[in-house]
Amino acid sequence: MKEFDSKIHITKSMKFSIVDVFAETKYTGNQLAVIWGERVELLSEEEMLKIAQEMNYSETTFISASEPENGGYPVRIFTPKRELPFAGHPTLGTAYIIQQEIIKNSVEQVILNLAVGQIPVTWKISEEGKQILWMRQNSPEFTQSYDQEILASVLNLEPSDFDDRYPIQAVSTGIPFIIVPLKTQSALKKAKVNLERYAEFIQTTTAKEIFIFCPETHHPNNHLCARMFAPALGVPEDPATGSANGCLAGYLSNYDYFGSDQVDIRVEQGYEIDRPSLLLLKSQKIGDFIQVEVGGTVVKVAEGILV
Repeated sequence: MKEFDSKIHITKSMKFSIVDVFAETKYTGNQLAVIWGERVELLSEEEMLKIAQEMNYSETTFISASEPENGGYPVRIFTPKRELPFAGHPTLGTAYIIQQEIIKNSVEQVILNLAVGQIPVTWKISEEGKQILWMRQNSPEFTQSYDQEILASVLNLEPSDFDDRYPIQAVSTGIPFIIVPLKTQSALKKAKVNLERYAEFIQTTTAKEIFIFCPETHHPNNHLCARMFAPALGVPEDPATGSANGCLAGYLSNYDYFGSDQVDIRVEQGYEIDRPSLLLLKSQKIGDFIQVEVGGTVVKVAEGILV
């Protein structure tokens, strides 16, 4: 990477919003900084990365145009370490800011132009009267499977903690995640990444992020509890991961986890790091593809100006 130019092209018309995604109340869910307004399109990749490092959330997004291009709004997503082609909670949170701050009208759908292609986000009202944002992800791809012994050493677990009815497998709807089925919530809670063994392990796999789940939950009206580890992205643990849950939804359909390919469930995440989150998953097989949707609520927390 070239040396960062300290003369960042920022004016007071470049704004930021902070939202909590997959949050039922403020200060829960997954935090996201959204950079928008004039001059964003002038930022270089290095400047965007520096801003993402300054914000220091799992991801920061940049809306580089106030009008649609080819039907969608161009958006780039950065972790504190690198750019991502797709991520779940940044997609929903950014669509929310586009609707609230740029369009400034109620809309049924916003399309984001991401590196993986166009991702539509739609608004629907839940039975409780809440506004739920839904994104349709790409059909999942299933690749490499992994041995329990290897993941046990990486996660400080025992082989007996894994649900051996289902494989440990890399799944991708844009970013690959290693999906790991566990038997109990006690196993989920005690999981801890051994960074030395993790570093060795990811040398042999395309997927670098690990997503674990179990069928025991904190609340009886939910169906699964999950955690996501991504040290390679500078994210030790993520409180709510829409992209990983999209992969999970496809996995659940592919292996008939709930007795059929029809999935319509509620997933908890983030409890172990005091950021309780709720993600809604829908998926089903349609011919050779699996249709995946991930939904949740977005709560605006703060706004400001970059100077």
